[in-house]
Amino acid sequence: MAGRGPLPNGPVHPRPLIALLDGRDCSIEMPILKDVATVAFCDAQSTQEIHEKVLNEAYGALLYHHITLSREDLKKFKALRVIVRLGTGIDNVDVKAAGELGIAVCNVPGYGVEEVADSTMCHVLNLYRRTYWLANMVREGKKITGPEALREAASGSARIRGDTLGIIGLGRVGTAVALRAKVFGFNVVFYDPYLQDGVEKSLGITRVYTLQDLLFQSDCVTIHCNLNEHNHHLINDYTMKQMRPGAFLVNTSRGGLVDEQALAAALKDGRIRAAALDVHESEPFSFAASPLKDCPNVICTPHSAFYSDQSITELREMAAGEIRRAVVGRIPDNLRNCVNKEYFSNSTSAAEAVNGSRFPRYQLPPGPQHMATPGSVHSSTDSSHPSVAHSAHY
Repeated sequence: MAGRGPLPNGPVHPRPLIALLDGRDCSIEMPILKDVATVAFCDAQSTQEIHEKVLNEAYGALLYHHITLSREDLKKFKALRVIVRLGTGIDNVDVKAAGELGIAVCNVPGYGVEEVADSTMCHVLNLYRRTYWLANMVREGKKITGPEALREAASGSARIRGDTLGIIGLGRVGTAVALRAKVFGFNVVFYDPYLQDGVEKSLGITRVYTLQDLLFQSDCVTIHCNLNEHNHHLINDYTMKQMRPGAFLVNTSRGGLVDEQALAAALKDGRIRAAALDVHESEPFSFAASPLKDCPNVICTPHSAFYSDQSITELREMAAGEIRRAVVGRIPDNLRNCVNKEYFSNSTSAAEAVNGSRFPRYQLPPGPQHMATPGSVHSSTDSSHPSVAHSAHY
């Protein structure tokens, strides 16, 4: 863990500082963390907006996708040991740089699977049944009378049963989409070079071993993989030309996976019949400034596929639980979803150095013990421990 050695003289603060970098509501995180940490929020969109106190003292950071942490950004934090991304994708954090600086990076892969899968199918159904466009016609006051007018308005609506849905990436969400799509009558194929053979047999779907095969076979393509340095613009002008003429495209994964300039051209010339995008190359998304602005056959939503009242609560509880494990346990041994463990080669000794010297492992005072507050099942606490809420805006 080069670049960030442990301090030799024990704790520098009785309670480590945990900062929510790009939000302001800590109401769900507080009950889980208040007995072991001070929680603050920054409501920032760049590190230039973060208070010096947070940069100097923050032990842990929580962040959504509204802020990016490059190597230079990470160097500004003097005491940071753990980052938890409130979401699945980690493309807004330089994970390699974090590892080299001794900062563990975690995500929350288990939340919102149902929501993203349901949103994906909602987009697929809208493309096939043209519900979005037909509803807008009615809202705009267009009267559709007679079979000819209906045929004109609903032209392009397609039957689902018997068509082939191609899934790029068969992880949690991809699998959930496959199960839903089968119910609607799709033939499902998938491409995922990282999965072992046999997955397709357990799900009753078809596997292909090249992206080209998937694009060639699919009437509708939906993307469910992480964004990394190897797959930026995975769907580009070249790969779109390998798709079936008039195919649909759905992306609820990461905006950088699709070249929007190339997509706009393919939509305009009809190579792709229609597309639905929940994620975009530039976010927050502005339709007026997008290359897609002149494409009537595209649906754009504001990176909201993951959201429901239930999923956002689940996400925040899981993220706070991971932060709690970092504070009271060992890094990275006790972390459930650390994505850069390889930078902590001797994890136990390294963790002892980090948590043992920077902030000691949380010690229970003598006396009767009980489980932590509901939703915080990650550690035990003593009933006499003060449960004072520490919330500040930096």
